[in-house]
Amino acid sequence: MIRLFIALNVPENIKTQLIDLRNSVAGMNYKWEEKEKLHLTLKFIGDLSEEKLNDLVNELNFITTFPKLKCSIKNFGFFFRDSKPSILWAGFEIDELILHINNKLDLALEKFSIKKEIRKFNPHLTLLRIKNDPGNNFVNSFKNFTFKPINFTADSISLYKSRLLPTGSKYFEIKNYKLKELE
Repeated sequence: MIRLFIALNVPENIKTQLIDLRNSVAGMNYKWEEKEKLHLTLKFIGDLSEEKLNDLVNELNFITTFPKLKCSIKNFGFFFRDSKPSILWAGFEIDELILHINNKLDLALEKFSIKKEIRKFNPHLTLLRIKNDPGNNFVNSFKNFTFKPINFTADSISLYKSRLLPTGSKYFEIKNYKLKELE
């Protein structure tokens, strides 16, 4: 079994801008998500047998029929667990076409007995997985921080394998699906 997910790729220069912004708010004294792990998860697949991998790779070829997506990173926010912050994220505004892509992904994944996500799609990049409560100053500094939106065009979506290691997860790109030029 291999652990898989599908993600919209964020250009390197945009990741750098976001990291610089993040560091301007809280500095580098945290175990931030690594730059190469910053992506917008479209679908978490979970475990799939290796025998089905080639079929899945081929099934996802429809992605290349979609145009590039206009995106904007606009704010920071948190997901909470038991009223304590558990994830710091950067929020997106994204072309509504992403909802059509997600719907088609759901249909494609059903063929592999992968259940449709019930939660509403909330486009974000995970910046920090929070183990210990960082305190109100940390939370408020991000909640109250405003910045000019970081606009960019996303030009690919990838299927990734995730390997869980004692040091954290490691991602390996299996297939990159290029999006078409904007018309």
